This record gives sequence, structure tokens and C-alpha cells, in this order.
Amino acid sequence: MEKLVSIIVPAYNEESRIAQALEELKQASFAEHGFEKEIIIVNDGSRDNTLGILKKVKGIKLVSYAENRGKGFALRQGFKEAKGSVIAIQDADLEYDPTNISLLLKEILSGHNVVFGSRFKGKPKKMTFTFYFGNKFLSVLTSLLFGQEITDMETCQKVFTKGALDKISLSANGFDIEPELTAKFMKAGHQILELPISYDAREKEEKKIGVSDGIKAAFVLLRIKIFG
Repeated sequence: MEKLVSIIVPAYNEESRIAQALEELKQASFAEHGFEKEIIIVNDGSRDNTLGILKKVKGIKLVSYAENRGKGFALRQGFKEAKGSVIAIQDADLEYDPTNISLLLKEILSGHNVVFGSRFKGKPKKMTFTFYFGNKFLSVLTSLLFGQEITDMETCQKVFTKGALDKISLSANGFDIEPELTAKFMKAGHQILELPISYDAREKEEKKIGVSDGIKAAFVLLRIKIFG
């Protein structure tokens, strides 16, 4: 029997990219690792035509709701729907190449429970100084707080076992889901393996994450360190 990887894709106002992203995901094969895939798209209250496009796509599981609740909320809804023994997170904007998932999945088969794709071990394209410095700062802070070196805490391409996910509790609704996942995996005792991945950043004006999200991420890390 084939193993199953559940790929969770949160989407908010991605009408210009979602069709291409889904096509690339549908074409991606993990058969060499013995995995079938399910693609779970969570439409996070998009106000453009994202939902209309998604309704026409076959071969996906669609979760949708009217109000924009944030990336963390969307991912948590996707996790609830996942049937796979392994879960992968993939953004809908194609900053992260879907073929990276295969590289991370291979390491899950080698016995790792949590594998991250690191942009800083690879060669990130078009990342602004602000985002570069902010990500570096948060990664160093994470390493210091939790005693485990990590280069890209905020990466949006994460693969982990369902068993590892089930042993942590998540409550983040926004972009703070990234530090929450990282910190809670570390606090639960998981050694996070990082692999270099390809990354092609959006133009600055298209970014949905800002400086305030970075500040919030730092507070999330401190809260989890102190209170769990």
C-alpha cells in the first residue's frame, strides 16, 4: 500500500498564481519514495477570484470560508483535513519550488520527523535586506532560546510526520504560525533537519508579511520558551 503525504496550501488572493501552483503540484511525483499525495487547498477568505479558480480544479480537496482569518488559521484547518502520515506545507505563490518537497520527504524516510527547507542554505533570489536581516535575526534568536542551531526558522516549506504534529498544540492564526511550529517542535525534542532549497522571492510590494509580523514572531518565541 502506498504511503500518503498531505500537501497543505493556504491561499489568500492568489488568482494570478494559484492555477500554475496547482498544476506544478499535481505534476510533482513522489513515487520514487513510495508516496502518493493529496493536495489540500485552504481558501482563506480570498476577495479576488481565487475561489472561482479553485472550484474548477479537479483532483484537490478544497477547504473554503468567507472571512480572511490568517495563514495560521488556514494551515490549522488544513491539518485537520489531512489523511497522510506525512504533512508538507507549500505556499500558493510559487516562491518555493514544489519539487523541493521530494528532497525533504526523502529525509523523512531516513528517520527524521521534522525537515525544513532552508533558503539560506540555498541561494535565495530577490530577498530584500529587511527580510534577509529579519529572518536571520529570528533564526539566531530561535537557536539561542532552544539550544538548536537553525538557519531559516521562518521557512514556509516544512515537512513533518503526522505523529510529530499530533504531539504539539497550535493556536496561531497569522504568520506567527511559522515560529510557533518551529519552537514547539524544538521544545518537544525534535531535532530539525534543514536542507538547501531554491527560493524566488516576490517583489516587495506583493509581500503580505511586514515588520510587525517579525516583531510578533520574536514575542511568540519568547512566550513558548517561558510558558510552553
